[in-house]
Amino acid sequence: MGVATSSAEDRRACRETHSGACAQDQGAGPHTAVGSMSGQVGDLSPSQERALAQFRENVQDVLAVLPSTDDYFLLRWLRARSFDLKKSEDMLRKHVKFRKQQDLDNILTWQPSEVVRLYEPSGFCGHDREGSPVWYHIIRGLDLKGLLFSVSKQEMLRFNFWSLELLLRDCEQQSQEGLSLRHLWKPGVELVQEFFSALEANYPEILKNLIIVKAPKLFPVAFNLIKPYITEETRRKVVILGGNWKQELLKLISPDQLPVEFGGTMTDPDGNPKCLTKINYGGDVPQHYYLRNHVRVQYDHQATVGRGSSLQVDNEILFPGCVLRWQFASDGGDIGFGVFLKTKMGERQRAGEMTEVLASQRYNAHMVPEDGSLTCTEAGVYVLRFDNTYSMIHPKHISYTVEVLLPDQTSLEKIEKF
Repeated sequence: MGVATSSAEDRRACRETHSGACAQDQGAGPHTAVGSMSGQVGDLSPSQERALAQFRENVQDVLAVLPSTDDYFLLRWLRARSFDLKKSEDMLRKHVKFRKQQDLDNILTWQPSEVVRLYEPSGFCGHDREGSPVWYHIIRGLDLKGLLFSVSKQEMLRFNFWSLELLLRDCEQQSQEGLSLRHLWKPGVELVQEFFSALEANYPEILKNLIIVKAPKLFPVAFNLIKPYITEETRRKVVILGGNWKQELLKLISPDQLPVEFGGTMTDPDGNPKCLTKINYGGDVPQHYYLRNHVRVQYDHQATVGRGSSLQVDNEILFPGCVLRWQFASDGGDIGFGVFLKTKMGERQRAGEMTEVLASQRYNAHMVPEDGSLTCTEAGVYVLRFDNTYSMIHPKHISYTVEVLLPDQTSLEKIEKF
């Protein structure tokens, strides 16, 4: 489960960050390249004050189309680029174009479709001890495949932008359990990567903390897929809590602002400990919402598996904990597929000579593309075997992509401590 929070010393400073919401003035940080101050309002060095004044002058022509023009807002862009005036201005001007493309000025009047409202597992609930709104994302209830079969990627991105704008409005007015291999589905991961890229480019310095509770073994692999799309400063805000996560959360969020489900005392009016009126816990998307049977995929390789033959694709895994991920489609009929671990290095082996990791079976990949993944529990050469030995008449043409996903070592070390 992921929990994000944000804070501020006063109501206006709440615009500064969100981890569910916005960020607060907390002293000097590693992103402060100009002077030794934090870069927050009320804590600026003389050089930072000059940079702010110059930045305001440089972007004078676009101030009228921005949602805010105060120092709190402008300093977010400066801090995001370590007070580099040219880079900060370039970032802000790109955001102006982004706001127009996404119609962000009117996005709060937009409503997501029914399937997104019911099955996108997230929500704002309560505030931390410094007044920042808290955003929950319930990974165990996330059915990315079902959602992307039911709505467009653009709607999913728009839902996230809509949520961020709601978050910022809350600021102005005043977390992962269950991660599994299905969450590493390539189109779903690409959606998350695209969102984080847009988040960094258009919502700088609104994240205070991203708190990961009960982090599963797969978290280091998932985080490694997202890491290239977030800045080093954002990575530092990721907090992984261990077995005492409920006690640790209470240091940040008072009990009356934290649902009973997460160790607090807050309930819904009917006494529900999960606060379902505020947080959507998601679930598998029913297929009657699906608009298509698959998402169009670009494959890295094409090959022909001759009649009565098979094709083996070797993948060397150097250490345990890596994830092997694949997608494939066939033309000309169904195709057999299985995963094996070699028992002898440097030579081709028959299926019966190798250790079977994923039992071989026939897939109707000519009708619906197949995808899957597995966690490699030991090092070695894993063989993806496309089997057409049962067909003595028809060759099969296949398109496929195979990837080896590595865990992030830093988060892996943190999890192993718990």
